[in-house]
Amino acid sequence: MEPFQSIDPSYFEIIQWKKFDSQLLAGFTTKLDGFSQGHYRSNNFGLHVGDDPETVNQNRQGMAKKLQIQLNYWVFAQQIHGNQVQYVGKKERGRGSFIYDTSITDTDGLYTDEKGILLALLFADCVPIYFYAPIERKIGIVHAGWRGTVKKVAIQLLEKWTQEGISPKNVYATIGPSICNHCYIVDNKVIKIVDSLQLDEKVYEEKERDQFSLDLKKINMILLRKFGIPIENILITDYCTSCHSDLFFSHRRDGGKTGRMIGFIGFRED
Repeated sequence: MEPFQSIDPSYFEIIQWKKFDSQLLAGFTTKLDGFSQGHYRSNNFGLHVGDDPETVNQNRQGMAKKLQIQLNYWVFAQQIHGNQVQYVGKKERGRGSFIYDTSITDTDGLYTDEKGILLALLFADCVPIYFYAPIERKIGIVHAGWRGTVKKVAIQLLEKWTQEGISPKNVYATIGPSICNHCYIVDNKVIKIVDSLQLDEKVYEEKERDQFSLDLKKINMILLRKFGIPIENILITDYCTSCHSDLFFSHRRDGGKTGRMIGFIGFRED
């Protein structure tokens, strides 16, 4: 079953996780039902891509109203395709919500165990990976492009949780909308780095000389499984940000001039 179910044209939610906690909110936005124009039409959430900041904040306010978590409770990061992961508490609420420069710097993963915080990362092909530990009531999300994937940003989050006493056997993970292997072509330089992960499973296919289709979703699934998350605890979407041009922005497909979607996760306050 597809984990991301449409709630309205502007966003999807991970429905399967609702069975654990009705206050849990985890999902992914689309590019629909916003106010941006041109390359960013219409629901662009990125303040750093050249769109009008007032319009972006109008889009964000509209989504905050739909999700029923006010925008000054959201937390954004200045993502750099690295593997830095940070805990977020109530004192971080509002960072990056209205002004990009206030975002948490040099970070590609966020996690929390507090209510009334919405963790929010921006995407336009890279892989959003959501984490949930129901027993400890801890949640997280990471941003994994090819660089973040080979730097094992997802494992960085899991290692922090392990140090805090959370067994990976009790963790659930969902791999969200991102570019698929058919749309993602890389050169041998990237493939050599992927080979260094020693995954023992096929994650790419040579299409022509020095051109390979690479499956970032599968790589991350393998890494999660090897770390100890049971395969039955891992959900993977079929949505591709490049193929599904009616729903998503795509950095690759749109030639780098495009908007951003939000991957979000949080607990609503009672």
